[in-house]
Amino acid sequence: MPEHTAKLSFWGVRGSTPSVDPETWRYGGNTPCLELTTPNGSRFILDCGTGLRMLGKGWAEAGVAGDAAAVEAHIFVTHYHWDHIQGLPFFAPLYWTKNRFHFYSFRSEFLGSGSLERVLEAQMASPYFPVDLSAMSAAREFTEIAGGDRRTVGDTCVTARWLNHPQGCLGYRFETPAGTIVYATDNEPGAPEFDRALRELAAGADVLVNDAQFTPEQLAQRKGWGHSSWLEGVRLAKEAGVRNLVLFHHDPDSSDKTMDAILREAREQFENTWAASEGMVMTLGAHKTRVEIPAAREGRRREAISMRAARAERRKTGPARQKR
Repeated sequence: MPEHTAKLSFWGVRGSTPSVDPETWRYGGNTPCLELTTPNGSRFILDCGTGLRMLGKGWAEAGVAGDAAAVEAHIFVTHYHWDHIQGLPFFAPLYWTKNRFHFYSFRSEFLGSGSLERVLEAQMASPYFPVDLSAMSAAREFTEIAGGDRRTVGDTCVTARWLNHPQGCLGYRFETPAGTIVYATDNEPGAPEFDRALRELAAGADVLVNDAQFTPEQLAQRKGWGHSSWLEGVRLAKEAGVRNLVLFHHDPDSSDKTMDAILREAREQFENTWAASEGMVMTLGAHKTRVEIPAAREGRRREAISMRAARAERRKTGPARQKR
């Protein structure tokens, strides 16, 4: 990575549950996981959904972590719902002795002290998983944080604020020498105290990654579910003076076609809007942000279109007769 730049990579962008439906392939079906690499080389992982497994594979292919390499990273978990932690047992770098991981999240009122470590232990306990936590040989440290906390990690100042989500959730602001990224998934608008905290967290950010699981119509019908819409994200981006808005935590039933329509509507009101997709990379530096979406996503789109056409043809012609 060139000097004085920060790189934000999207490994999982779907909310609630993974999707393998071909109609969601272009944007991706893995649940939340982002990777942030800052100018001094510090590595941050934001949430541990199924995208975390893909991040581990990406590191192995790049020679970042494995037999001959060691990696150290800081993992910030927003909350303990399954879609944000379910990738942890499948993250290969946790099974390598040379690696070191620092985990950060809040103390849950339902779990008490050491909440994140207890969550990790529980989802690998019998009879839910074939091996327990002792199989993970990487060094692990757990730090409890709360809304309002600020800490410096390497060259980056990290601020946490409470978001409006059932059982609690944290949003994070990462101020790097190359620019500021705000990660605010799983937040329901409408509660003044939380809305104010989110505006302060997002103020002047170069990139705001914001929950947009529902359409405005769905949001009106699903009060208390803890999610937002693209329209609320646009309003927030304008009020907070954000430079780039990323719609995130896509509903598992939102097809690529649906996401395209949502993105078009959002861009009519806020031009610098992006819909998060797996493999998307945002590079911050020199007072600008470059966005790259891999061509491979288009290949998946064509493949999905071909599969839909084949299914339609089968429905038209009926089941093939078995040869005797």
